[in-house]
Amino acid sequence: MMSSGVRPNQIKGTGLSSGRKMKNSLMAGLMVLATLIVLTPLLLIFYFLIVNGIQSISWDTFTQLPRPEGEEGGGFANAIAGSVIIVGMATLLGVVVGIGGGVMIAEYPEHRLVPAVRLISDVLSGIPAIVMGLVAYTLIIAEFKTFRGFAAALALGFIMIPIVVRTTEEVLKLVPQTVREAGLALGLPKWRVIYSIILPAARSGIITGVMLAISRVSGEAAPLLFTALGSQFWQLNPFSSLGMAALPLEIYNRANSPFPSSLPLAYAASLILVVMVFLTTLIARFATRKK
Repeated sequence: MMSSGVRPNQIKGTGLSSGRKMKNSLMAGLMVLATLIVLTPLLLIFYFLIVNGIQSISWDTFTQLPRPEGEEGGGFANAIAGSVIIVGMATLLGVVVGIGGGVMIAEYPEHRLVPAVRLISDVLSGIPAIVMGLVAYTLIIAEFKTFRGFAAALALGFIMIPIVVRTTEEVLKLVPQTVREAGLALGLPKWRVIYSIILPAARSGIITGVMLAISRVSGEAAPLLFTALGSQFWQLNPFSSLGMAALPLEIYNRANSPFPSSLPLAYAASLILVVMVFLTTLIARFATRKK
């Protein structure tokens, strides 16, 4: 009995046509080009900072205090510590309030306060950083008549909040509704479903938003000029009335100094700041990667 099936050697046209191959190659090339365009600014920044700042970085940079302008040598030990403290406090404020706001908008859309929370978040995202610093100056610095690192942390924290709110909201909306329904079907209260199921499922995206916010505020100098002011001495207490050093302030002061020896130090401080943000992002990604 003869089979009526088609023989393999009779099948034609299964491969990609020349036109489709050309389109596929063109799209692949455009993807590579887009990737290079995105990476080029970052690579140029790293190259520019390394070429101009690496010669001014030594062990003393991380262990000594800054020297007066015009003198060579010294370091940014107090500024590095100050940046870590100020950004750390700002992150604590931005993460707690930002994630809370994002959860409220995404998980309780029927709540009457949601429109107000969304409006406040949108307004905060459009306020310039220097205005945040001016507000912190008016409310805290002018009231106590002293510059404080705590005021700088508050200003940076409010800059972070809308970024974290918007990222958290968008990431939580990507979690399938069936996941929520499964948790509720087990008899879990809604807050428990959010805390134990929804937030862990969206962890990677939330971390991305937090790191984006940290990167955003780490280099801000304008709010710090109104609040922390800067210091040439060790100051690890953000509530002290003696001001507080930070890397953005060192970069600003050194870059505007009339002394030629200060400009390489500005490049060195910029390189340290960029590397700190880069390493923080890598560590956060590694620590929160999915198993």
